[in-house]
Amino acid sequence: MKAITYSKAGIKKGEVALSKAVFGVEANADHLKDAYNRFLSNVRTNNAKVLTRGDVSGGGKKPWRQKGTGRARFGSSRNPIWRHGGVAFGPTGEENYTKNMPKSMVRSSIKQALSLKSQSIKVVESYSVAEYKTKKVIEILDKIGAEGSVLLVANKLDAKFIASARNIAGVKMLAVKQLNVAAILDADAIVIDTDGLKELEVWLTSARKSVATKS
Repeated sequence: MKAITYSKAGIKKGEVALSKAVFGVEANADHLKDAYNRFLSNVRTNNAKVLTRGDVSGGGKKPWRQKGTGRARFGSSRNPIWRHGGVAFGPTGEENYTKNMPKSMVRSSIKQALSLKSQSIKVVESYSVAEYKTKKVIEILDKIGAEGSVLLVANKLDAKFIASARNIAGVKMLAVKQLNVAAILDADAIVIDTDGLKELEVWLTSARKSVATKS
């Protein structure tokens, strides 16, 4: 399994072999779904909050006497079943949506996602531009054929490159150890620099070796 390599200017240089232990793993649909949903849950915020009957103003007086009116008993006009009443069982703003997953499963899901996207991976010599120019980064991405939603992965990104690429629509930049299943599967093209590829393979294979050693 190989990927095309490009210079930092976007000129094709040759090919590089991709590790089968990282880019040749059989995918498990259920595993990937769990990892994808875990990422979405962990970035979900708990900003939603409703007013309960204790938060709504008014309703201090009993609407009518308890007996003799022929109507149902009510103690407050801010009862949840009344108009302008409080909301029952709504979000409180204190919900915790985070989901845990063993590190071994997280790394395994990333390898599976990379394997599914192996045909979309391109390797560049490095990310760097001589000046703060978004146009230069766009030209480089066009030369290497990175279209649509592009994921840029690196061990370390150049400051000028970050400033030049962060405003390009559809382009996302992540460090190697920030990779997640959602970012990989949602990308149309994945561009990794040479150092980032080495770091990625070490990160995703060293854990497996250490587990094997312990066992």
